[in-house]
Amino acid sequence: MTAPLQLPADLRAMLDAVRRVGRPRLVGGGVRDWLLGLEPKDFDVEVAGVDFETLQRALASFGSTDVVGRSFGVLKVRNRRGTEYDFSLPRRESKTGAGHRGFAVEPDPTLSDAEAAARRDFTINAIALDPFTGELVDPHGGRRDLDARVLRHTSAAFSEDPLRVLRAMQLAARFQLTLAPETAALCRSIAGTFAELPVERVWHEWEKWATKSTQPSRGLAVLEETGWLHHFPEVAALRGTPQEPEWHPEGDVFVHTQLCLDALVALDTWRAAAPGQRRILTFAVLAHDFGKPTTTERAERRGALRWISPGHEAAGGPIAEMFLRRIGAPLDVDPAVRSLVVNHLAHHHGQTTFTDPSVRRLARRLAPATIDELAAVMRADSNGRPPLTSPETHARIDELVARAHALALADAAPKPILLGRHLVTLGHRPGPEFKPVLEAAFEAQLDGAFADEAGGLAWLRTHLASRIP
Repeated sequence: MTAPLQLPADLRAMLDAVRRVGRPRLVGGGVRDWLLGLEPKDFDVEVAGVDFETLQRALASFGSTDVVGRSFGVLKVRNRRGTEYDFSLPRRESKTGAGHRGFAVEPDPTLSDAEAAARRDFTINAIALDPFTGELVDPHGGRRDLDARVLRHTSAAFSEDPLRVLRAMQLAARFQLTLAPETAALCRSIAGTFAELPVERVWHEWEKWATKSTQPSRGLAVLEETGWLHHFPEVAALRGTPQEPEWHPEGDVFVHTQLCLDALVALDTWRAAAPGQRRILTFAVLAHDFGKPTTTERAERRGALRWISPGHEAAGGPIAEMFLRRIGAPLDVDPAVRSLVVNHLAHHHGQTTFTDPSVRRLARRLAPATIDELAAVMRADSNGRPPLTSPETHARIDELVARAHALALADAAPKPILLGRHLVTLGHRPGPEFKPVLEAAFEAQLDGAFADEAGGLAWLRTHLASRIP
């Protein structure tokens, strides 16, 4: 039994005022989230039986009213605390051209609940709620689909907007939904329209997938089921790329990546992260094996032929950047994701124990990503190999994190202690010879030759004296 929906007092007052001039319904994601037992983040109201000017007058006393689309019949009301509510009129839509924006929209206050809901993408988003009686208005069976965790298109008009396929990807991942077979077939029929989508809208859906998923593997499954995976060739290449069963009994690289992503969002590190950090971690795990399709080969190891992928970490870095450009990610996402991909096996390479110099150098290579973020990627990678478990791998990761924390490097790269001003203080004129001296100083610092300014100046004097013929 779903608990009654609790509305903010100011919204309740707005609804009372609107009720005097029209028929308000709560609609969209807020109703869906409430039925799922989640706290609604947004409240959208659709008001039938009223014209736009009358609706605006009814709401004018509650705060600033911004007309964000008179032709769309949308009005934003912002209260004194800055909270915004969207009020809109029911509307008709007709396809006029290619792409996400190729629609003619006409507000129509006379539409019935069923007609107004038919323009929505999925049945689970086409459920309305009468805020006064608590009655659900569900002409397309959205509550049934929500209970069954099925994502089903509301009407054939779904195919007019190709962005809805990517919306299916992120909704399936966020709410652990399975795509209805007829919806998957409809998506396959419009796979050729992907090029019509503006890249900023593509990014918007991928970002939701990266920051809000509870089972990100479901999103990748939707792309595969709909035939849209080939629009993202860096991901598609993972399907069918083999892995050595002794090390990866779960299957090919695509399956491994799905399991790694699901393991990532189960980590406390990811759950506690802000959206900006979540998207870096999620895309790093998605891309961590992008280098395998081009490096995987059959070769002898330990006296037997095995599948190996030498150098796939380094190979994956530029491929990860290609993917991020393809989906329109902000440029500041690239460096952190690339460094996490390239270094995701740092705990398997090198010496048997982590020395202070090696941890300093790793933190430096990772920047702007951090060792704490790398540890999350490593744990997700390790946990994405069921039924294998590796206490030794997690112990290595724990050792790396502990060493980084002891050196105050878990969430930041080391910064050089010695700068050009120190050379000037010692009587040297700025010039091209400063660069090699400062580079040598930083390397000495990473090796532990000094840890503070006084020690650095002592090292610098000795180093400069040794350079004098």
